[in-house]
Amino acid sequence: MASTNLTGGCPAAMKASSNGAFQNENPLDYALPLIILQICLVVVFTRLLAYLLKPLKQPRVIAEIIGGILLGPTALGRSKVYIDTIFPEKSLTVLDTLANIGLLFFLFLVGLELDFAAIRKTGKKSLLIALAGISLPFILGVGTSFVLSSTISKGVHQIPFIVFMGVALSITAFPVLARILAELKLLTTDIGRMAMSAAGVNDIAAWILLALAIALSGNDSSPLVPLWVLLSGSGFVIFAVLAIKPLLGYMAKRCPEGEPVKELYVCVTLTLVLAASFVTDTIGIHALFGAFVVGIVTPKEGPFCRILTEKIEDLISGLLLPLYFASSGLKTDVTTIRGAQSWGLLALVILTTCFGKIGGTVVASMLCKVPFREAMSLGVLMNTKGLVELIVLNIGKDRKVLNDQAFAILVLMALVTTFITTPLLMAIYKPARRGAPYKHRTIQRKDHDSELRILACFHSTRNIPTLINMIESSRGTGQRGRLCVYAMHLMELSERSSAIAMVHKARLNGLPAWNKVERSTDQMVIAFEAYQHLRAVAVRPMTAISDLTSIHEDICTSAHQKRVAMILLPFHKHQRVDGAMESIGHAFHEVNKRVLQRAPCSVGILVDRGLGGTSHVVASEVDYKIVVPFFGGLDDREALAYGMKMVEHPGISLTILKFVAARGTLKRFDKGEEDEKEKMGKEIDGEFLRELMNDPRGNESLAYEERVVESRDDVNATLKAMSKCNLFIVGRNAAVASLVNSTDCPELGPVGGLLSSSEFSTTASVLVVQGYDPAADTRPLIEEDVDYEGSSRDISDSTV
Repeated sequence: MASTNLTGGCPAAMKASSNGAFQNENPLDYALPLIILQICLVVVFTRLLAYLLKPLKQPRVIAEIIGGILLGPTALGRSKVYIDTIFPEKSLTVLDTLANIGLLFFLFLVGLELDFAAIRKTGKKSLLIALAGISLPFILGVGTSFVLSSTISKGVHQIPFIVFMGVALSITAFPVLARILAELKLLTTDIGRMAMSAAGVNDIAAWILLALAIALSGNDSSPLVPLWVLLSGSGFVIFAVLAIKPLLGYMAKRCPEGEPVKELYVCVTLTLVLAASFVTDTIGIHALFGAFVVGIVTPKEGPFCRILTEKIEDLISGLLLPLYFASSGLKTDVTTIRGAQSWGLLALVILTTCFGKIGGTVVASMLCKVPFREAMSLGVLMNTKGLVELIVLNIGKDRKVLNDQAFAILVLMALVTTFITTPLLMAIYKPARRGAPYKHRTIQRKDHDSELRILACFHSTRNIPTLINMIESSRGTGQRGRLCVYAMHLMELSERSSAIAMVHKARLNGLPAWNKVERSTDQMVIAFEAYQHLRAVAVRPMTAISDLTSIHEDICTSAHQKRVAMILLPFHKHQRVDGAMESIGHAFHEVNKRVLQRAPCSVGILVDRGLGGTSHVVASEVDYKIVVPFFGGLDDREALAYGMKMVEHPGISLTILKFVAARGTLKRFDKGEEDEKEKMGKEIDGEFLRELMNDPRGNESLAYEERVVESRDDVNATLKAMSKCNLFIVGRNAAVASLVNSTDCPELGPVGGLLSSSEFSTTASVLVVQGYDPAADTRPLIEEDVDYEGSSRDISDSTV
């Protein structure tokens, strides 16, 4: 058993590890097994709360703050057995140390994300809004500090307390704000841009004010000590810019794109973070500042910054950072807020911070001629709190500036103001998704010389060669209508801090958007840019960063705003080396289904079996055989229209297989008579095919065959005989009975389900086409308005 030193009543330092339960030793009396248990409990508990709060669109920081409070003396900690067993006082030093190590590296990551170049470009409007959003709540915080110091915080050092209260009420949480904007799809709206710019300025101001508060909260009575602390801190920042930044820049330059970053460079950087933290702690402005400053001066260009983030973010954000919330929660005892006075003070603090943030932001926004509703929304957004708020409060408590009751009140204030942000914003600001109506929503059209627009989506580099070869095949000879392709990279918005960096980058470009200013370092974007330079095709790389449950909204709204005729989606399965189809995830399967239901135009799902191989095929070497099985119906007509577009390319030959039932219909293969709807459909199909035969585009590259079939087996055999082709283009809802007994992909339709199976072919790619049907478009994501301001001009590529 771990011994206890009774001298002075203090517990002895815990030994690291036990000899095990079989040696009659309790593992929870030793530091290592106890901290392991604490980490597991905190992570599981906070993740469970995050899952429960997800339907409310609350950021994970809310779950972590609540989890920390519930694990502390407010709820579970009221049990003496629990607190003495899981969080005994002798273990708190180890817990706090590990939590602060995690916090150091997390703030290093925050510094990596903070781009001073972007902040320097902040417009005057956002700068004024940010300053107003800091100044008024800071002033009100100073006033509130006098109320608290005369009631629950008597005897506190007044100047440090004033500064801490001002800082606590004026902070805006930049990462939490980005998360809320991303989940509500407001990042690329005007309000999103202004909020992010103002929050970036606010973040820098908060750290400067926090440094001032820490310097003023020292124990030394000499007035010169805070001055020395501030001067030494300024000297450290200058040293970081003049010495640490060049060293990191040297290492970053020796890490070219596409090559692994040397382990030595990662080790040196992480050691620099710890060394800088030691220096700032020695100065007296807390170790966190050193890590944050090193993150800021680290070069953001090239792969070095990205690799650093990837190597440490999961361990830090997933395991160690939640410990900081638990450590904070163990210091938070909500039960200290007793009586009308205490609850009245809590209400006062919440109202003061809300009035200061929202009022200051609204006044500044109105002066900048921002409409009232948008100004109110900006105020609500700027009222978001988060991790930095907790850091301020914990430092204040550790330095005896805040007592238990004041600390609990301010933690609850941070929790309440962040919790109400999403519901208030959704109530105040509901931007109507409006757009101008547009004509060409299908490939099939009378005017073949009009511009064809396609939105091609992809998940990873695996999809790109086939996608580029599809684009190459669709561009025709270049003498007819121009082809414009929007290549959209679909990225899941995760809880990782680097996801916020991606969101920030996408926000600068528009979401989704094409970066026109700086050359992208994204290899997938570079591939499309290189193809564009080689061919007379306008390619616009885009990025959609969203939760996979709602990313279909980004796809469909972008399709409408870019006025595309077809959305190309990658199939949710890819082909393995042995020919079997392997799923990349159920979530992507659901994305495809949702797009099929809500698309404002035609949709194609591409089953990729390596069309043209693993690289881009140059125009002179294109030699594809394409087969379009035609059974009849809207989707089959759209599939054939796309095939006719592709046959314009001199390297492509197209075979049209027209299936005719020997008796009855292709849907029944019996002697039943056709109903009126089937007769009308057959007439439309016949007229379409007659027009096709007179179309000069095919020339010698087009072959038309009719096959009379008596059963489903005849259809299968006919298609199997053509399986050596390069690509099948088939309608999703073809007018034929299902050609497979069962399928896990019903969205591919009766024919696509067969063609995409591994048993049918391992070489022929398949494009399953759903034609746009205005009658089925009953729940559009975009409300069309003929008076919409964008109706008189082409939708620009700079924003969505």
